[in-house]
Amino acid sequence: MATIRNVGMGMASSSTSSSSNGGGAAKAKADLIYRMDDFPDNVNGASIMAREDGIITISEDRTVRIWQKRDNGKFWPSICQYMPHPATAFAFNQETRKLFVGTESGSITEFVISNDSNRLTQLKDYSGHNKRITALHFALECEWLLSCSRDKTFRWYCSESGRLLGSFTLSAWITALQFDFPSKCAFVGDFSGAISVLRLSESGHQLVTTIRGHASSIRSLAWDSKRQQLFSGGFDSTVVVWDIGGKEGIAYELQAHTGKVTSLHYAASTQQLFSAGEDGIVAIWNMDIKRNETPSWVESDNCQQCNKPFFWNFRMMFDTKTLGQRQHHCRNCGKAVCEACSPNRLTIPLMGFETAVRVCSICYALLKDKDRPSHAVLINVLHAVMRYGLRVIVQHCIIRNNRYM
Repeated sequence: MATIRNVGMGMASSSTSSSSNGGGAAKAKADLIYRMDDFPDNVNGASIMAREDGIITISEDRTVRIWQKRDNGKFWPSICQYMPHPATAFAFNQETRKLFVGTESGSITEFVISNDSNRLTQLKDYSGHNKRITALHFALECEWLLSCSRDKTFRWYCSESGRLLGSFTLSAWITALQFDFPSKCAFVGDFSGAISVLRLSESGHQLVTTIRGHASSIRSLAWDSKRQQLFSGGFDSTVVVWDIGGKEGIAYELQAHTGKVTSLHYAASTQQLFSAGEDGIVAIWNMDIKRNETPSWVESDNCQQCNKPFFWNFRMMFDTKTLGQRQHHCRNCGKAVCEACSPNRLTIPLMGFETAVRVCSICYALLKDKDRPSHAVLINVLHAVMRYGLRVIVQHCIIRNNRYM
């Protein structure tokens, strides 16, 4: 059984720095505004309708619902549309009131919502995919509908005619999607942990590059169009920030989650990144600061502090008659060290580490007495978050209690 919670996050608009003693990210409490229970099956997506008290939800029970806030303060469905198959992804444009819904079978249907939100009119269908739709994006500026699926294909259509403009096939399930209109670049995340960057046109595409930074699958993407930064959340509990606009290959990590990062949203007006995950944590990251790039991990046959051999260095183990050590890495300098030379843990907020991470003895001595103020706020919503929508500083969380992949 799934639950939707509408919660206000007052701390999001205040300072996101805690004390300077390096004690980790500040903790905050969200105020529960409204809760919607008793969905018969998984809720696969939800969005707050801007400029009106409305919420759109899609579910495994095949329904598309439009919820309106009544005079008594409760939300009731003004529309309940049944799809032929479970609804798995959607995109909504407030200006045109167009709603695109993808299903488990791979079909996509375009609707328009009436101005009073009491009628849903079907406009057209888009074909081409044959498995679960995982993400949709509607670009009003060029009238394109972008879609991706578990059939490993990414497609883009002309929304005026419904014509397929192009497609691109990957080697793994496609799980996340973002689009930058000025450059016509699509960012396509997949189950292998890769992000493909494609430049699109009405006549084809160009694969610009493929970037990798996660140890496992990509689950969500967000885009800062002003600073040209891409944010990716993965099953490895990590958010990676990619400086696409800088064209220097700079990337750094944001670490505060202990479970899969399932949702990302960038609020341009406040320069904050919101991340949510299976650990029930919503993290609010202050992106109006310059963070340091995560160091590359150095590979070595010996500990780079005490020179003891690692366990695969048989020759040195035999020559020195010592047992091999397990290799670790300092998160601050990236050097390869053994357990004895890295017994300490510290937060490093300027590298995005809001929870204590492994550091070598040398870096620990350099950092332990320095001011290390946090640049994030963590809010525990008590349940795993599957999807959420954001309106200004209002957080809308979709909570689920069972698996969705």
